[in-house]
Amino acid sequence: MIKPNKISTKIKLIGALLIILMASVIVTTIYLNQQNIKDALVINIAGKQRMLTQKIAKNVFYIYYNSTLDFYELNSASDEFIEGLSTLKHGNQDKGILVAPTSEISAQLREVSKLWEIFYEDVQNFKLLSNSEIKKTKEFEEIVASIYKHNTILLNNVDKLVTMYTNHSEDKTNFIKSFQYSSGAILFLLFIYSLVQLKSIESHVDSFMQYSKMLVDNQDISSLTPIKLEAESEHEIIEVSDTINCFINKINSAMEHSNEALLQSQKASSKLEELTDEFDSILGELKDKSLTSKHLNNSEDIVIESTEELINSTKKLTNLKKELDKLIKSCQEQKS
Repeated sequence: MIKPNKISTKIKLIGALLIILMASVIVTTIYLNQQNIKDALVINIAGKQRMLTQKIAKNVFYIYYNSTLDFYELNSASDEFIEGLSTLKHGNQDKGILVAPTSEISAQLREVSKLWEIFYEDVQNFKLLSNSEIKKTKEFEEIVASIYKHNTILLNNVDKLVTMYTNHSEDKTNFIKSFQYSSGAILFLLFIYSLVQLKSIESHVDSFMQYSKMLVDNQDISSLTPIKLEAESEHEIIEVSDTINCFINKINSAMEHSNEALLQSQKASSKLEELTDEFDSILGELKDKSLTSKHLNNSEDIVIESTEELINSTKKLTNLKKELDKLIKSCQEQKS
């Protein structure tokens, strides 16, 4: 993994992670909450199916024992059960209900559909026999017994379906809680990471500022030490440090060369003065020899001329040293 070494990159990375995390938490929570609302509606429909099977059986027994032909509640409950079962199986776009969310629930819906077909057929046969003139025959009693039997089986399977929908909804709720807890933990870790990164940036900037302050407070800048930063320092700080170090190295190099040149010039001037003194001594000894004196005078002139040139060079180097000293003094005055 490439570690970011720019201040701007670190800030952008932290900001991006915070935005992504918060957006994920908000979007996921809203989506799952909406799904839970729809799940509550589905559970309500499934629970109502359980109640409708009981209502149908109750109306059958009431009609059977009271010999009445009022099928209004029986038909109403049957139609409502059929509509609810269709909604659970195929969904309802108007209500925002989707098809079965899992394969287990889908399989259970198919089982409930099969049991309902058997139960509903018995109910229809019961209505036909109730309208006939022959009542309370063996066939009629068998139909009622079959309705009672299949109602119990249908009720148990519908109850199982309700439980499956409830468990599915609870799983979503638990997922929301786990996701929120996980997001909170990640947010806390990201907060700690942000503090560590900001502390690191502050430390590197503080080191740079301390060196800059030392550079300003230094009374003698004739020999400056380049700034040294940690390898993991931020890119921007390293760039500024490299620029300052380049300037410091140029100053140190200029001071070193000027001092060395001045020293060498002084040594050469001293040597030439020694040579001049020796020539003066030789001239004193050979003053009676005109030809020799003439040649020696010429040599003396050359030496004197060379000496003057070296003295001029020394003066120029001395002036350069003075200008550098003025630069040092000016920096000190600006600092004070």
